[in-house]
Amino acid sequence: MNATIAQLKDRFEQAMVAAFGEELAGTDPILVPASNPKFGDYQANVAMSLTKKLGQPPRAIAEAIVAKLELADLCEPPTVAGPGFINLRLQPAYLEQQLRQMQADQRLGIPQTKQPKRTIVDFSSPNIAKEMHVGHLRSTIIGDGIARVLEFLGHDVLRINHLGDWGTQFGMLITHLKQAYPEALTTANALALGDLTTFYRQAKQRFDEDEEFRETSRLEVVALQAGNEETLRAWNLLCQQSFIAFQEIYDLLDIQITNRGESFYNPLLAGVVADLDRAGLLVSDQGAQCVFLDGFTNKEGNPLPLIIQKSDGGYNYATTDLAAVRYRIQQDQAERIIYVTDVGQSNHFAQVWQVARRAGWIPDSVELVHVPFGLVQGEDGKKFKTRSGDTVKLRDLLDEAIDRSRADLEARLEAEGRQESEQFIAHVSQVVGISAVKYADLSQNRTSNYIFSYDKMLSLQGNTAPYLLYAYVRVQGISRKGEIDLQQLANSTIQLTEETEFALAKHLLGLDEVLSALEADLMPNRLCQYLFELSQKFNQFYDRCPILQAEEPQRASRLGLADLTARALKLGLSLLGIEVLERM
Repeated sequence: MNATIAQLKDRFEQAMVAAFGEELAGTDPILVPASNPKFGDYQANVAMSLTKKLGQPPRAIAEAIVAKLELADLCEPPTVAGPGFINLRLQPAYLEQQLRQMQADQRLGIPQTKQPKRTIVDFSSPNIAKEMHVGHLRSTIIGDGIARVLEFLGHDVLRINHLGDWGTQFGMLITHLKQAYPEALTTANALALGDLTTFYRQAKQRFDEDEEFRETSRLEVVALQAGNEETLRAWNLLCQQSFIAFQEIYDLLDIQITNRGESFYNPLLAGVVADLDRAGLLVSDQGAQCVFLDGFTNKEGNPLPLIIQKSDGGYNYATTDLAAVRYRIQQDQAERIIYVTDVGQSNHFAQVWQVARRAGWIPDSVELVHVPFGLVQGEDGKKFKTRSGDTVKLRDLLDEAIDRSRADLEARLEAEGRQESEQFIAHVSQVVGISAVKYADLSQNRTSNYIFSYDKMLSLQGNTAPYLLYAYVRVQGISRKGEIDLQQLANSTIQLTEETEFALAKHLLGLDEVLSALEADLMPNRLCQYLFELSQKFNQFYDRCPILQAEEPQRASRLGLADLTARALKLGLSLLGIEVLERM
């Protein structure tokens, strides 16, 4: 209800100026949702904040403002409560008009931004030669959800997968590949990712235990950086095999992303060092080239250095991230860059961005945002792992969610005596399983750790994907039972008479406000909470207000409310990367 709030703020400003003079122009009326529906829909708390400035009791100030308020077309007559709260209740006619506008708009009345920004969302970012694991779940799902919302609101979004596809670890991987699997360099598809996971462990063990292997690995790093043809072929093989496995998971999760790994920036690293040197920021410290940071100290309390180039001439993550941020601003023309990584990366980004700002690479017009998130934990409250203590593979986690969803569905069909095709069972099981995993993550405050529980996330009760999907299915059931094409009711007049109708209508009109807030603070749980409450309010409306049995024009009105609910659910879930179902 952004448009409503904007109108209310304008009317309050006019009233305050009329009551107390031009010095109150621009004063925030401090509008908040009413804490209790019996007090109305909104509450303005500005009177308390003006007491000192105006030298009057807050209730007298509130009454003076109300005397000048002109809200007859929006609200019922405002009232003053307590020490000076101004309570507002929206007019039924106004709500009905807003719903009609929402019905007639494919975007449900949500405008695109008037100031679209070139935005980069950096998310997922697995490492080559390793399978994606549960640690990649949050970055992938949160990043995709944020990208979807920003795209819907009209921003020009570039989705970047900053793959770990370069660095010293490739020396040991390439050395092991050449020595243990020489045929892989000449035979297409000689390795599968499952082999690569074991392969990585074997290479790491040899690197840790064998000095000759370590030295050969170091030489392979030099050869890789120098562009040696055979070494590059081995590196490409490792990358290609990883891409295949990553893409299987992205397809399962319906993730669109552009691969641009650390290797992309490798040719730019020497220029980063040279430009920082020219800017007078580099300091040689024990042979390494560093930038000493403001506000960061080591254990001894001395300024902390950020190493840009190691004493052996090599580079590190900070160098790559500096090259990346500069490229994204100068070449990609990004105006907002969003990094979706775990909370442990916060200091790293703060340090890199400080250096980039001091070098003059980040204009004031560019916004850099770290979107941190907490850990996925098991039901024992510890880091989520397999029984053997290994990190859970993401593919295994998703497959188990689908399998459990299928078992639940088959048990329910048997209990109901329903017969469904294998195609139906497979499709519903996959949609519900994947949706449950996504929603369980997105519905949490991303800055917190959360407990991963299949039982909770697959439940038809509570704040879960199945509960929301079922609310959507319920509307489609009304359509099938009444043999009605709800889309033909898009222009039906909605008339609000019952309390649950008012509650549902007001909530429907709040979707734009939720998306606007998410655009700013990048907290997808806001949208999840909105959709959960929408489902609750619809179910209360469904239980208390007959729809198909109602007389006209009430029947058409309630069908219109049901259709709007389904459209809002479908849109909101799609922005979370969740597909709806017509039947469950």
